[in-house]
This record gives sequence, structure tokens and C-alpha cells, in this order.
Amino acid sequence: MLGGARSGKSRYAQARAEAIAGRHTLVATAEARDAEMRDRIARHRADRDQRWRTVEAPRDLAAAIDAANGADAVALVDCLTIWISNLMLAEADIDAATRDLCEAIQRFEGQLILVANEVGLGIVPDNALARRFRDEAGRANQAVAAAAQEVQMIFAGLPQRLK
Repeated sequence: MLGGARSGKSRYAQARAEAIAGRHTLVATAEARDAEMRDRIARHRADRDQRWRTVEAPRDLAAAIDAANGADAVALVDCLTIWISNLMLAEADIDAATRDLCEAIQRFEGQLILVANEVGLGIVPDNALARRFRDEAGRANQAVAAAAQEVQMIFAGLPQRLK
């Protein structure tokens, strides 16, 4: 699921996942580094019922997806954009991590739903770090979309199938 900030992509992805029978896992990439993020995480947790197991994977996303794998698995990753930010802050090899992620997507036996922001639709950022982030996120989104069986873009809460 791709979309802009507050486009409804997480809500739509969760509803899609909850419509599927199985063992539900939310793979969360956010870290509670400040009060605003702690509040955001708490709101997301409150939106999920008891069927959900939460796994925190701020950087090693491929391993978390592999751990959630199984024929009855329903995994929701929210979100790839924060994951990219975490990798940048850790000065990790984003290309290698993205390759690992795409391989984990291909190995996944159940239903896997990934959420990411489309950050390349706005103006060109005015600083090198923001431009690098936009570029890294865009490249990762392209790789993941190529590996995915289905890609949806969410606009104002409305899905548009791209693939």
C-alpha cells in the first residue's frame, strides 16, 4: 500500500489484513524516540484487537518477515518509510537491506501487506539529507513493488490498483 501522509493507507491495509483468516502479525518499524511518536504508536496499538501479535523490527525487517512466515500467516508491515529512515540513521546499507526484504517477500507463504509513503510527489527537497531520503525511499518502493504481487495506491482513503 502506497500513499501520502494521512492518506488512509494504514487503515486500509489493516482492514484488508483483518478480512483474511489466519495468524495476524503486525511488524512495526517505528521507534518511540519522542512523545509524539509514543502517542502515535499507542493510537495504532489501540486500533488493533486481540488477534494481532506485534513484532518490533526497526531495522532487520527481512528477519521479522521470515519469523512471521507460514501458510496461515497474515503479516502487515507498517511502514517501509520509517524503516528507510531508521536504516539511514544507523548508516546501514540500504540497498542490501532492500534486497534482503525483497527476498523475504518472495519467500513469504501467507498474505503479506506492506505500507509505505510515496514521498516523491512533492517539490524537490531543499537539502541534501531530505533529497537522499526521498531517493532512498523511492528506490526501495520500486524494488518492493517489483517483488510484490499486488500494489495499491491510496488517495484520500480510496484504493487505486496499480499492479
